[in-house]
Amino acid sequence: MKKIFVLLLLLLSTVYLFGCINSGSQDRLGKDGPPKDDLQQTDKNDMTAVKDLVETFGGKLQLVSLQAPKDIVSKSIQENYSAYVSPELLEKWLNAPDNAPGRLLSSPWPDRIEIQDIDNLADNTYEVKGEIIEITSVEKVNGGAASKHPVVLVVKKIGDRWLIDAVTFDAHAEGNSIVYKNTQYGFSFLLPDSWKEYQIVDDRWEGLALGGQQGDKIVETGPLLSIRHPQWSPREQRQDIPIMVFTLTQWDSLQREEFHIGAAPILPKELERNSEYVFALPARYNYAFPTGYEEVEEILEGHPLRPN
Repeated sequence: MKKIFVLLLLLLSTVYLFGCINSGSQDRLGKDGPPKDDLQQTDKNDMTAVKDLVETFGGKLQLVSLQAPKDIVSKSIQENYSAYVSPELLEKWLNAPDNAPGRLLSSPWPDRIEIQDIDNLADNTYEVKGEIIEITSVEKVNGGAASKHPVVLVVKKIGDRWLIDAVTFDAHAEGNSIVYKNTQYGFSFLLPDSWKEYQIVDDRWEGLALGGQQGDKIVETGPLLSIRHPQWSPREQRQDIPIMVFTLTQWDSLQREEFHIGAAPILPKELERNSEYVFALPARYNYAFPTGYEEVEEILEGHPLRPN
């Protein structure tokens, strides 16, 4: 009888210990999965891989010139992006290169993607929010950014590789900025909220002949668009934002000093360009220092003109 009692006691102790061990295992495993510590480490490793992928991809953007002929752009997209994006996204960009990210101008150019947030959308799918940072030779030396463009990327694990499966970027999404869009010449201009009821004043710039017997003969002309502050009035005039529009041929001719604009021996300042036009700021546009000229200078420092 005593032996039976001892055996029962041992059996009960074994069952109790097994229950404790199993309970502890369940606490670490959850009901069916691997230990929580392992899951956390996996998530951390995944996010690191996603971060590295997006940052490496961001460094490739400057290598794809979107102004090149379509066949060259497609080849460049294939060479520089195929290791980082899904086959489906790559195919979309090859068929429509205009929808791909890349380098639009010689300066500024996309330098990197700065990540702001990474969210886990589902198993093996992350959403990455950040900004495409554009720089010029000044920022390359001194650091900083010439302009920033919001971008959202969806990254998925396809097979055993993390790949970018979608990219959404909006050159005009900057807070609550007002956007003036000019479809005729192909550009947009970001304005502060205080310019909400702005007006566009259409005028013309005139290029005069240099030397010879032509005197002040007008040999070139083009659009001069002025963005006017809503508080401007004939009695209380404010500083406009003037934008001169040149064809590429006109601009090259001006740089060769084949004609001049105005009396000042200073050329207009290039703001941006697209495949057809150069957009420039007139020389000494604010020489009279009218009301609001400081605000206009501050706006222009933010590189608000965006070519399409």
